[in-house]
Amino acid sequence: MSITLERSNLKPSRRMPHWRRATYAAAALGAVGIGWALLRPAPATPTPPAPVVTVASPLQRKVAQWDQYIGRFEASQKVDVRPRVSGAVVAIHFKDGQTVAAGHPLFTIDPRPYAAALAEAKAGVATAASALSLAQSDFDRAARLQGDDAVSASELDGLKSRLRAAQAALIAAQAREAAKALNMDFTEVRAPIAGRISDRRVDIGNLVSVAEGGNATLLTTINTLDPIYFAFDASEALYLKARREHAVDGAPVEIRLQDESSYRWKGKLDFTDNGVDARSDTIRGRATIANPQMLLTPGMFGDMRMANGIGPALLVPDTAVQTDQADKAVLVVGAGNVVALRTVRLGPVVDGLRIISAGLKPTDRVVIGGAVSIAPGAKVETVPGRIVGRNETAAALAPTAASASFTAN
Repeated sequence: MSITLERSNLKPSRRMPHWRRATYAAAALGAVGIGWALLRPAPATPTPPAPVVTVASPLQRKVAQWDQYIGRFEASQKVDVRPRVSGAVVAIHFKDGQTVAAGHPLFTIDPRPYAAALAEAKAGVATAASALSLAQSDFDRAARLQGDDAVSASELDGLKSRLRAAQAALIAAQAREAAKALNMDFTEVRAPIAGRISDRRVDIGNLVSVAEGGNATLLTTINTLDPIYFAFDASEALYLKARREHAVDGAPVEIRLQDESSYRWKGKLDFTDNGVDARSDTIRGRATIANPQMLLTPGMFGDMRMANGIGPALLVPDTAVQTDQADKAVLVVGAGNVVALRTVRLGPVVDGLRIISAGLKPTDRVVIGGAVSIAPGAKVETVPGRIVGRNETAAALAPTAASASFTAN
């Protein structure tokens, strides 16, 4: 590109001033620079570096997976203590809330009327025994004389009949004596089972009675607390899951109370009902828990978990799991350091790590850091990392519908 400066037509006496000629020259040089800049090729844009992500293989650990249940504690045995004879209470042999053994005396009902009735029954037995002895002697004597034709056959039959009646009368008298003896024993009310007794419902001097239909006066109650039951209702889905995992009676359970952070109470599944309640779509279950210190008491709430499977599992940080529409997925780095989205099936959380039930292999490289800056199909630079969980107690503070815990290798 060139610019031609033509000679001015101005006369010599009117030459262009120096400052104007300098301005024109500068404008010409600027035009030359602009033209050169337009003709020069533009420099190439530098390629941005590949993003850096942290990857690690899934953690392989042996875990016990648990299902969660809510329930209440119940006494393994409960008895309402009621009298079996009527009368006045003359003595109480326990303190309210005391732990008693089976057979421990609790109440004494006035025994004097029953002692008199027992003495009368014993006298009746003696009378019946005397009558039987006489009838036996008469029959034996007549039987010896029968060979001499001194006694007729009809007389002998009469004596034999009287002997049998005397024998029956003695048996009846003995039965009456046994009944009166039982009533006498029932005046001493004893604990039918071992356990912790409630407060007394009657005091000394009160009359207690045995009403028709067994509605006798309530004296107190006794609960057996060691072992103690934990009763719960399981949904039909959890019941089916447990049965498919072969969780049967005897399966281990762990329970924590409302003020506890760990599952310190250990027990076993004791009973599963024989049908699902159609109204609530639940089935009743029960576990047996040792309670030597008597801390657990009927009516208390508890959070129970029951093992539904123990085995190896693959775990990744819960933060590495992404939601892809309705599916759950993780990012993995494959051949050529290219990122891919892998759909997975999730299990419960243990120690802050998510169990991957399906969709991952132990050799996969899972993105555990830097995932916010990449998308599937991107090429990345990788930095090796390590998957580490939190402590198990912290994970237990916020249990989900299903949980898990590490087991010994």
